[in-house]
Amino acid sequence: MKVILLGELRGKGGEGDIVEVAQGYAENFLFPQKIAQPATPGNIKQLEERRHNIAKREAERFADAEATKAALDGKLVVVDAKIGEEGQLFGSITAAQIAEAIKEQLGVEIDRKRIVRSSSIKTAGRHDVVVDLYREVEAVVTVQVGPDETAEVAEEPKTDEAEEVPVAQDEQQEEVAPEAEPAE
Repeated sequence: MKVILLGELRGKGGEGDIVEVAQGYAENFLFPQKIAQPATPGNIKQLEERRHNIAKREAERFADAEATKAALDGKLVVVDAKIGEEGQLFGSITAAQIAEAIKEQLGVEIDRKRIVRSSSIKTAGRHDVVVDLYREVEAVVTVQVGPDETAEVAEEPKTDEAEEVPVAQDEQQEEVAPEAEPAE
């Protein structure tokens, strides 16, 4: 069945495109969701009259996607997660977590459905993630899961020293406290 798309449909086309889809898909999903309309001669004639407006909107969407790509491409985003031994995560990093980190750190809001992942992120370290912005416009964002390896090495000795200091202070306080009681 031929339909005229009223908006972008991933994998099929964009607004104003005439595409072939299964009849059940069109009648049960595309028409009720107002994503498409039947490609009747009257609808095709109306589409030809609207081509100029559709082309203008397409140019705006493409320009917005290029601007977003410039803001995202090659940037580093840090996502905090619980990391077990040997760099394994408890669970995995979701597209929603990546989208939230991009919004917080880069100030760019993107839909989580636009994040393309070939596999789940289940290990600490750096991972390249593709963000499908609009049709063929894509940006690559590097996601750092957990702290950077260089920072992790620097933090470990500080943690050991910090644990020893409070123990020494507690012992000194216990010794001082019994001396103060008999003096009163």
